[in-house]
Amino acid sequence: MSGVIQRYRKYLDLPDLEPVSLGEGSTPLIPWSQWHNTRVWLKLEGMNPTGSFKDRGMTVAVSIARHEGAKAVICASTGNTAASAAAYAGRAGLSALVVVPQGQVTREKMLQASAYGATLLAVEGNFDAALALVRRTADENPAIALVNSVNPWRLRGQETGAYEVVDSLGHAPAALVIPVGNAGNISAYFQGFRRYGRGIPQMMGIQAEGASPLVKGEFFEHPQTVASAIRIGKPASAHLAREAVAESRGRFFAVSDALILAAQKELARGGVYVEPASATAYAGLKQLFEMGAIPAGDVVAVLTGSGLKDGTTPLQWVDAEPVVTTADTILSTINQLLSKKEQDAHVAH
Repeated sequence: MSGVIQRYRKYLDLPDLEPVSLGEGSTPLIPWSQWHNTRVWLKLEGMNPTGSFKDRGMTVAVSIARHEGAKAVICASTGNTAASAAAYAGRAGLSALVVVPQGQVTREKMLQASAYGATLLAVEGNFDAALALVRRTADENPAIALVNSVNPWRLRGQETGAYEVVDSLGHAPAALVIPVGNAGNISAYFQGFRRYGRGIPQMMGIQAEGASPLVKGEFFEHPQTVASAIRIGKPASAHLAREAVAESRGRFFAVSDALILAAQKELARGGVYVEPASATAYAGLKQLFEMGAIPAGDVVAVLTGSGLKDGTTPLQWVDAEPVVTTADTILSTINQLLSKKEQDAHVAH
Protein backbone atom coordinates (compact mmCIF):
# COMPACT_ATOMS: atom_id res chain seq x y z
CA MET A 1 0.00 0.00 0.00
CA SER A 2 1.34 3.46 -0.88
CA GLY A 3 1.73 6.07 1.85
CA VAL A 4 0.42 9.61 2.04
CA ILE A 5 3.38 11.16 0.24
CA GLN A 6 2.87 8.93 -2.77
CA ARG A 7 -0.89 9.57 -2.87
CA TYR A 8 -0.94 13.30 -2.18
CA ARG A 9 2.47 14.52 -3.23
CA LYS A 10 1.13 17.24 -5.53
CA TYR A 11 -0.50 18.96 -2.54
CA LEU A 12 2.50 18.76 -0.19
CA ASP A 13 5.06 20.99 -1.99
CA LEU A 14 7.90 18.57 -1.28
CA PRO A 15 11.38 18.64 -2.82
CA ASP A 16 12.48 15.73 -4.98
CA LEU A 17 13.06 13.15 -2.26
CA GLU A 18 12.62 9.44 -1.60
CA PRO A 19 9.75 8.96 0.86
CA VAL A 20 10.28 7.24 4.18
CA SER A 21 7.00 5.37 4.39
CA LEU A 22 5.30 2.56 6.30
CA GLY A 23 2.13 2.67 4.22
CA GLU A 24 0.46 5.20 6.52
CA GLY A 25 -2.92 6.77 5.87
CA SER A 26 -5.94 5.28 4.11
CA THR A 27 -7.55 4.83 7.52
CA PRO A 28 -11.25 3.86 7.66
CA LEU A 29 -14.03 6.44 7.84
CA ILE A 30 -16.91 4.43 9.27
CA PRO A 31 -20.59 5.38 9.66
CA TRP A 32 -21.45 5.42 13.35
CA SER A 33 -24.98 6.70 13.90
CA GLN A 34 -27.75 9.02 12.77
CA TRP A 35 -28.70 11.73 15.27
CA HIS A 36 -31.78 13.43 13.83
CA ASN A 37 -30.41 15.23 10.73
CA THR A 38 -26.77 14.65 11.65
CA ARG A 39 -24.85 11.67 10.28
CA VAL A 40 -21.91 10.80 12.52
CA TRP A 41 -18.75 9.29 11.03
CA LEU A 42 -15.62 8.11 12.83
CA LYS A 43 -12.15 8.47 11.31
CA LEU A 44 -10.09 5.62 12.79
CA GLU A 45 -6.57 7.01 12.91
CA GLY A 46 -5.48 4.28 15.29
CA MET A 47 -5.25 2.10 12.18
CA ASN A 48 -2.02 3.83 11.14
CA PRO A 49 1.20 1.76 11.35
CA THR A 50 2.23 2.82 14.86
CA GLY A 51 -1.36 3.16 16.10
CA SER A 52 -1.91 6.92 15.89
CA PHE A 53 -2.39 9.87 13.54
CA LYS A 54 1.20 10.97 14.13
CA ASP A 55 2.40 8.74 11.28
CA ARG A 56 0.87 11.08 8.68
CA GLY A 57 3.14 13.92 9.69
CA MET A 58 6.11 11.80 10.62
CA THR A 59 6.50 10.28 7.16
CA VAL A 60 6.94 13.80 5.77
CA ALA A 61 9.09 15.18 8.61
CA VAL A 62 11.50 12.22 8.59
CA SER A 63 11.65 12.16 4.78
CA ILE A 64 12.70 15.82 4.85
CA ALA A 65 15.17 15.20 7.69
CA ARG A 66 16.93 12.43 5.79
CA HIS A 67 16.87 14.44 2.56
CA GLU A 68 18.56 17.36 4.33
CA GLY A 69 21.30 15.17 5.82
CA ALA A 70 20.17 14.79 9.44
CA LYS A 71 21.80 11.98 11.42
CA ALA A 72 19.12 11.77 14.09
CA VAL A 73 15.64 13.00 14.96
CA ILE A 74 14.47 14.27 18.32
CA CYS A 75 11.08 14.92 19.87
CA ALA A 76 9.31 15.59 23.13
CA SER A 77 6.36 13.31 23.59
CA THR A 78 3.45 12.11 25.71
CA GLY A 79 3.87 8.82 23.85
CA ASN A 80 2.40 8.74 20.36
CA THR A 81 4.98 11.06 18.77
CA ALA A 82 7.70 8.98 20.42
CA ALA A 83 6.54 5.76 18.82
CA SER A 84 6.02 7.34 15.42
CA ALA A 85 9.36 9.17 15.39
CA ALA A 86 11.19 6.01 16.45
CA ALA A 87 9.51 3.85 13.81
CA TYR A 88 10.11 6.24 10.92
CA ALA A 89 13.66 7.02 12.05
CA GLY A 90 14.36 3.30 12.07
CA ARG A 91 12.91 2.98 8.59
CA ALA A 92 15.14 5.85 7.43
CA GLY A 93 18.30 4.54 9.09
CA LEU A 94 18.45 7.46 11.54
CA SER A 95 18.77 7.53 15.31
CA ALA A 96 15.76 8.58 17.37
CA LEU A 97 15.99 10.57 20.61
CA VAL A 98 12.83 10.91 22.69
CA VAL A 99 12.35 13.14 25.73
CA VAL A 100 9.31 12.38 27.90
CA PRO A 101 7.92 13.98 31.06
CA GLN A 102 8.88 11.62 33.86
CA GLY A 103 6.03 9.43 35.11
CA GLN A 104 3.47 10.83 32.67
CA VAL A 105 3.65 8.43 29.70
CA THR A 106 1.94 5.04 29.60
CA ARG A 107 4.10 1.94 29.84
CA GLU A 108 2.76 0.69 26.49
CA LYS A 109 3.92 3.84 24.68
CA MET A 110 7.35 3.77 26.31
CA LEU A 111 7.74 0.11 25.39
CA GLN A 112 6.66 0.74 21.80
CA ALA A 113 9.17 3.55 21.25
CA SER A 114 11.93 1.48 22.86
CA ALA A 115 11.11 -1.52 20.69
CA TYR A 116 11.57 0.62 17.58
CA GLY A 117 15.06 1.48 18.85
CA ALA A 118 14.59 4.95 20.33
CA THR A 119 16.79 6.32 23.09
CA LEU A 120 14.42 7.53 25.81
CA LEU A 121 15.23 10.31 28.26
CA ALA A 122 12.86 11.31 31.07
CA VAL A 123 12.89 14.82 32.53
CA GLU A 124 11.18 16.38 35.50
CA GLY A 125 8.22 18.57 34.67
CA ASN A 126 5.47 18.31 32.07
CA PHE A 127 5.39 18.02 28.28
CA ASP A 128 5.97 21.73 27.83
CA ALA A 129 9.28 21.49 29.71
CA ALA A 130 10.30 18.53 27.57
CA LEU A 131 9.47 20.41 24.37
CA ALA A 132 11.56 23.40 25.43
CA LEU A 133 14.54 21.11 25.96
CA VAL A 134 14.33 19.36 22.58
CA ARG A 135 13.84 22.65 20.74
CA ARG A 136 17.03 23.97 22.30
CA THR A 137 18.90 20.75 21.51
CA ALA A 138 17.88 20.85 17.83
CA ASP A 139 18.80 24.53 17.59
CA GLU A 140 22.28 23.80 18.92
CA ASN A 141 22.95 20.71 16.78
CA PRO A 142 22.00 20.95 13.07
CA ALA A 143 22.58 17.19 12.61
CA ILE A 144 19.52 16.54 14.82
CA ALA A 145 16.12 17.26 13.26
CA LEU A 146 13.22 18.27 15.49
CA VAL A 147 10.09 16.32 14.49
CA ASN A 148 7.47 17.70 16.87
CA SER A 149 4.51 19.50 15.33
CA VAL A 150 6.36 22.82 15.56
CA ASN A 151 8.10 21.42 12.48
CA PRO A 152 5.86 22.69 9.65
CA TRP A 153 6.46 19.54 7.59
CA ARG A 154 4.75 17.52 10.31
CA LEU A 155 1.61 19.57 9.86
CA ARG A 156 1.75 19.30 6.08
CA GLY A 157 1.68 15.53 6.39
CA GLN A 158 -1.20 15.65 8.87
CA GLU A 159 -3.23 17.66 6.35
CA THR A 160 -3.71 14.43 4.42
CA GLY A 161 -6.30 13.34 6.96
CA ALA A 162 -8.56 16.09 5.66
CA TYR A 163 -7.93 15.03 2.06
CA GLU A 164 -9.02 11.49 2.90
CA VAL A 165 -12.20 12.65 4.64
CA VAL A 166 -13.18 14.60 1.54
CA ASP A 167 -12.28 11.72 -0.76
CA SER A 168 -14.40 9.33 1.32
CA LEU A 169 -17.48 11.54 1.64
CA GLY A 170 -17.20 13.23 -1.76
CA HIS A 171 -17.32 16.62 -0.02
CA ALA A 172 -16.18 18.35 3.16
CA PRO A 173 -18.26 17.47 6.26
CA ALA A 174 -20.43 20.06 7.98
CA ALA A 175 -18.24 19.80 11.08
CA LEU A 176 -15.05 18.06 12.13
CA VAL A 177 -14.62 17.21 15.83
CA ILE A 178 -11.08 16.52 16.99
CA PRO A 179 -9.14 16.25 20.26
CA VAL A 180 -6.73 19.08 20.99
CA GLY A 181 -3.49 18.81 22.93
CA ASN A 182 -0.53 20.60 21.38
CA ALA A 183 -3.03 21.93 18.80
CA GLY A 184 -1.16 20.97 15.64
CA ASN A 185 -3.68 18.46 14.31
CA ILE A 186 -6.74 20.72 14.29
CA SER A 187 -4.60 23.31 12.50
CA ALA A 188 -3.41 20.74 9.95
CA TYR A 189 -6.92 19.50 9.18
CA PHE A 190 -8.13 23.07 8.71
CA GLN A 191 -5.31 23.88 6.30
CA GLY A 192 -5.90 20.56 4.53
CA PHE A 193 -9.56 21.33 3.88
CA ARG A 194 -8.63 24.82 2.69
CA ARG A 195 -5.85 23.55 0.42
CA TYR A 196 -8.02 20.76 -1.05
CA GLY A 197 -10.58 23.36 -2.08
CA ARG A 198 -13.84 21.47 -1.55
CA GLY A 199 -15.26 23.27 1.43
CA ILE A 200 -14.26 23.86 5.06
CA PRO A 201 -16.20 22.32 7.96
CA GLN A 202 -16.74 23.94 11.31
CA MET A 203 -13.69 22.94 13.33
CA MET A 204 -14.61 21.73 16.84
CA GLY A 205 -11.57 21.34 19.10
CA ILE A 206 -12.19 19.25 22.21
CA GLN A 207 -9.99 19.37 25.30
CA ALA A 208 -10.10 17.66 28.69
CA GLU A 209 -11.24 20.00 31.45
CA GLY A 210 -8.00 19.53 33.37
CA ALA A 211 -5.92 20.50 30.33
CA SER A 212 -8.05 23.06 28.48
CA PRO A 213 -5.99 26.21 27.91
CA LEU A 214 -7.71 27.00 24.60
CA VAL A 215 -11.11 26.81 26.27
CA LYS A 216 -10.13 28.78 29.38
CA GLY A 217 -7.97 31.27 27.53
CA GLU A 218 -4.96 30.78 29.78
CA PHE A 219 -2.12 28.30 30.02
CA PHE A 220 -2.21 25.45 32.55
CA GLU A 221 0.99 25.07 34.57
CA HIS A 222 -0.02 21.63 35.87
CA PRO A 223 -2.45 19.99 33.40
CA GLN A 224 -4.21 16.87 34.69
CA THR A 225 -6.42 14.40 32.82
CA VAL A 226 -6.77 10.68 32.16
CA ALA A 227 -6.28 11.55 28.48
CA SER A 228 -2.48 11.56 28.70
CA ALA A 229 -1.94 12.21 24.98
CA ILE A 230 -3.52 15.67 25.33
CA ARG A 231 -2.24 16.46 28.84
CA ILE A 232 -0.63 19.67 27.61
CA GLY A 233 -0.96 23.07 29.25
CA LYS A 234 0.83 25.30 26.74
CA PRO A 235 -0.05 24.23 23.17
CA ALA A 236 2.78 25.11 20.81
CA SER A 237 0.36 25.58 17.89
CA ALA A 238 -2.26 27.51 19.89
CA HIS A 239 -2.20 30.48 17.51
CA LEU A 240 -2.83 28.24 14.49
CA ALA A 241 -5.65 26.41 16.27
CA ARG A 242 -7.37 29.67 17.21
CA GLU A 243 -7.17 30.76 13.58
CA ALA A 244 -8.68 27.47 12.41
CA VAL A 245 -11.60 27.70 14.84
CA ALA A 246 -12.27 31.38 14.19
CA GLU A 247 -12.15 31.18 10.40
CA SER A 248 -14.33 28.04 10.26
CA ARG A 249 -16.91 29.41 12.74
CA GLY A 250 -16.15 26.50 15.04
CA ARG A 251 -15.38 26.40 18.76
CA PHE A 252 -13.27 24.92 21.52
CA PHE A 253 -15.01 22.85 24.18
CA ALA A 254 -13.93 20.90 27.26
CA VAL A 255 -15.24 17.67 28.77
CA SER A 256 -14.65 16.00 32.13
CA ASP A 257 -12.61 12.86 32.67
CA ALA A 258 -15.83 11.06 33.65
CA LEU A 259 -17.36 11.87 30.26
CA ILE A 260 -14.16 10.81 28.50
CA LEU A 261 -14.22 7.40 30.18
CA ALA A 262 -17.94 6.98 29.44
CA ALA A 263 -17.29 7.81 25.78
CA GLN A 264 -14.39 5.33 25.64
CA LYS A 265 -16.69 2.62 26.99
CA GLU A 266 -19.52 3.48 24.56
CA LEU A 267 -17.19 3.38 21.57
CA ALA A 268 -15.68 0.08 22.70
CA ARG A 269 -19.10 -1.48 23.11
CA GLY A 270 -19.69 -0.55 19.47
CA GLY A 271 -16.48 -2.23 18.36
CA VAL A 272 -14.19 0.84 18.33
CA TYR A 273 -11.41 0.72 20.95
CA VAL A 274 -9.56 4.01 21.33
CA GLU A 275 -7.28 5.68 23.83
CA PRO A 276 -8.80 8.34 26.15
CA ALA A 277 -7.63 11.29 24.01
CA SER A 278 -9.66 9.93 21.09
CA ALA A 279 -12.67 9.37 23.32
CA THR A 280 -12.41 13.05 24.26
CA ALA A 281 -13.49 13.98 20.73
CA TYR A 282 -16.53 11.71 20.88
CA ALA A 283 -17.48 12.92 24.36
CA GLY A 284 -17.30 16.50 23.13
CA LEU A 285 -19.35 15.68 20.04
CA LYS A 286 -22.14 14.21 22.20
CA GLN A 287 -22.19 17.19 24.54
CA LEU A 288 -22.19 19.73 21.72
CA PHE A 289 -25.00 17.87 19.95
CA GLU A 290 -27.11 17.95 23.11
CA MET A 291 -26.46 21.71 23.29
CA GLY A 292 -27.66 22.15 19.69
CA ALA A 293 -24.19 23.23 18.57
CA ILE A 294 -23.61 20.52 15.94
CA PRO A 295 -24.91 21.21 12.42
CA ALA A 296 -27.03 18.90 10.30
CA GLY A 297 -25.33 16.82 7.63
CA ASP A 298 -22.16 14.75 7.78
CA VAL A 299 -20.07 15.24 10.94
CA VAL A 300 -16.71 13.50 11.41
CA ALA A 301 -15.07 12.73 14.75
CA VAL A 302 -11.35 12.07 14.40
CA LEU A 303 -10.29 9.25 16.74
CA THR A 304 -6.58 9.80 16.89
CA GLY A 305 -5.13 6.72 18.59
CA SER A 306 -5.66 3.04 19.34
CA GLY A 307 -6.91 1.84 22.73
CA LEU A 308 -3.91 -0.50 22.83
CA LYS A 309 -1.78 2.57 23.58
CA ASP A 310 -3.07 2.64 27.17
CA GLY A 311 -3.74 -0.62 28.99
CA THR A 312 -4.39 0.93 32.41
CA THR A 313 -7.04 3.64 32.11
CA PRO A 314 -9.84 1.32 30.85
CA LEU A 315 -9.54 -0.63 34.10
CA GLN A 316 -11.60 2.19 35.60
CA TRP A 317 -14.67 0.92 33.73
CA VAL A 318 -13.95 -2.65 32.63
CA ASP A 319 -13.22 -5.88 34.53
CA ALA A 320 -10.51 -7.63 32.52
CA GLU A 321 -10.35 -10.74 34.71
CA PRO A 322 -11.87 -13.87 33.14
CA VAL A 323 -14.59 -15.85 34.89
CA VAL A 324 -13.02 -19.06 36.18
CA THR A 325 -14.93 -22.19 35.15
CA THR A 326 -14.38 -25.87 34.34
CA ALA A 327 -15.26 -28.21 31.50
CA ASP A 328 -18.14 -29.60 33.59
CA THR A 329 -19.66 -26.22 34.50
CA ILE A 330 -18.91 -24.05 31.47
CA LEU A 331 -22.40 -24.35 29.92
CA SER A 332 -24.20 -23.43 33.13
CA THR A 333 -21.73 -20.60 33.74
CA ILE A 334 -22.34 -19.19 30.25
CA ASN A 335 -26.11 -19.36 30.73
CA GLN A 336 -25.84 -17.50 34.03
CA LEU A 337 -23.63 -14.82 32.49
CA LEU A 338 -25.96 -14.33 29.50
CA SER A 339 -28.96 -14.09 31.83
CA LYS A 340 -27.19 -11.44 33.90
CA LYS A 341 -26.31 -9.44 30.75
CA GLU A 342 -29.97 -9.50 29.68
CA GLN A 343 -31.04 -8.29 33.10
CA ASP A 344 -28.44 -5.52 33.11
CA ALA A 345 -29.51 -4.42 29.60
CA HIS A 346 -33.16 -4.33 30.70
CA VAL A 347 -32.29 -2.17 33.73
CA ALA A 348 -30.20 0.15 31.55
CA HIS A 349 -33.15 0.79 29.25
